[in-house]
Formats: sequence, C-alpha cells, structure tokens
Amino acid sequence: MPIVRILATILGLLAMAAGIFVVLQGTGVLKWPADSVMIADRAWAVRGAVFAMVGGIVVWLGRRC
Repeated sequence: MPIVRILATILGLLAMAAGIFVVLQGTGVLKWPADSVMIADRAWAVRGAVFAMVGGIVVWLGRRC
C-alpha cells in the first residue's frame, strides 16, 4: 500500500497549502489577487484553517498506515 501512503501525503500537503493560502487571504496578510472576495474576511480564514487541519489529518493518517 505504499502508493496510498504517497497519495495521501501529497493530497494532505496540497490541502494544507491551500488552507494556509486561504487563511492568509482571509486575515488580510496576503492580498493577492487584488480582486479576491476572500481578502480580510474572517469567515474565509476559519474555513481555510479547517481545510488545513483536515489536510494535516490526512497526512497523519497516511503516514500511520
């Protein structure tokens, strides 16, 4: 099952990166692209944090198997 471990790790890391990107936009730290509706919106920051945590859980579960 090494292919499943690799896929879970890759997908989890991508989810964590996307979640962190959304958190940075939601908090107003990252203002790119300038016309994004997520900039300085706390709801997006929370969603991004949840998505990043889910990605971390996927990585953790993938590494445990």
